Amino acid sequence: MTDDNTPNIKAPPHCETMIEVRQGVDEVDRQLVELLALRFGYMDAAARIKAHKSDVRDEERKAQVIHNAADLADKYGLPRAIIAQLWDDLVEASIAHEDKKWDDLRS
Repeated sequence: MTDDNTPNIKAPPHCETMIEVRQGVDEVDRQLVELLALRFGYMDAAARIKAHKSDVRDEERKAQVIHNAADLADKYGLPRAIIAQLWDDLVEASIAHEDKKWDDLRS
């Protein structure tokens, strides 16, 4: 779970203090933002590749992505509805980002 650049973070079952819990949460948040930067990089690539602005919003793909995340929530014992709502928000933010990037690339 750690590399040379991160402190020794304990797994949740091994945390004994709130300091350890907070260190773990902060590290997970750092990793999540890093992954979101990568995800938004893919949105930049999509904006570059899509020929028509109308292709930016794809409701069928959005539904598939949310469904996939909800299925993964089930696999990991997370609340399906909460994960689905988080992914709906994430996908909408991604679409907004891609839409702006599409415009920026063509202006």
